[in-house]
Amino acid sequence: MQVPVSYIALVEAFGTKRADVGIVNTFGYILAHEKYGVTARLRIISFGRNHYFGQIIAHKDGIKNVKDIAGKKFAFVDPASSSGYLLAAQLFKERNLKPKEFVFAGRHDSVVSMVYQKQVDAGATFHVPEKNDKGQAMDARRLVRAQYPDVEEKVVILEKTGPIPNDPVIFRKDIPIELQNKIVELLKTFVKSEEGLRTFKALFNVTDFEIANDNDYEKVRSILKDLGREAQDFL
Repeated sequence: MQVPVSYIALVEAFGTKRADVGIVNTFGYILAHEKYGVTARLRIISFGRNHYFGQIIAHKDGIKNVKDIAGKKFAFVDPASSSGYLLAAQLFKERNLKPKEFVFAGRHDSVVSMVYQKQVDAGATFHVPEKNDKGQAMDARRLVRAQYPDVEEKVVILEKTGPIPNDPVIFRKDIPIELQNKIVELLKTFVKSEEGLRTFKALFNVTDFEIANDNDYEKVRSILKDLGREAQDFL
C-alpha cells in the first residue's frame, strides 16, 4: 500500500502498472478512466451517504459572501481535485466571479491553513455536513484542528458546492475480472466486520461500499463540459 504525492501521481501509477487497485478521488477517476481505461467497481459510503460536497471557506474577519471573492486571492487544492477545484470553478463560472490571484496549495489541510493564517482571502475544500461525537465539524477544517484548536471559530463556510459521487475503488484495466470480483467481494465483506469497519473508518471515514460503474460519474463529466475542458487537459 502507498499514498501517492498527488492525484496526478496516483493516476499515472495506473498507467505505469505501479498500481493495481486503489481508492481515488472522483475527478482522478475520470482522468484515469479516459487515459488508462481503469474501471470503477465500488463506491465509498461515508456517514451513510454515497456523495459528498465542496465548500468555499474564508476567515471570519474577512469576506462575508462568495461574490466578494472577485478581485481577491483564492486557494484551490489541486487542478485534479473535485471539491478543491472543479466545483469551485463551476461556481465561479456560473456567477462570473474572477479572483485577482489564485494558488494551488496541493492539499485540503494546506488550503485551510492558508485561510486561517490570512495568506489568502478564501479557498475551496471538501465538505461533509456531519459532526463527530464531540460536536466538531468533520469537513476539511478537522485536518488542522490539532494545530489550530479554534479553526472552526476562525474559518467559516461561505457556501457549499456539489454534490458529486463519492470516491470509487478502481482497478487497472488488465486485472482479470475474476480477481476483480474476488477483491470486490472481500472488501464488501471486510468492511462489515468489526476490524474492517474500524480500519476503513480510520483510513477514510468509510463505513460501507456499494457497487458502482462508470455511468455514476457522468455528472462530473458534465461539469467539465460546462467549463469547456476535458479531463486530459489536467494531465
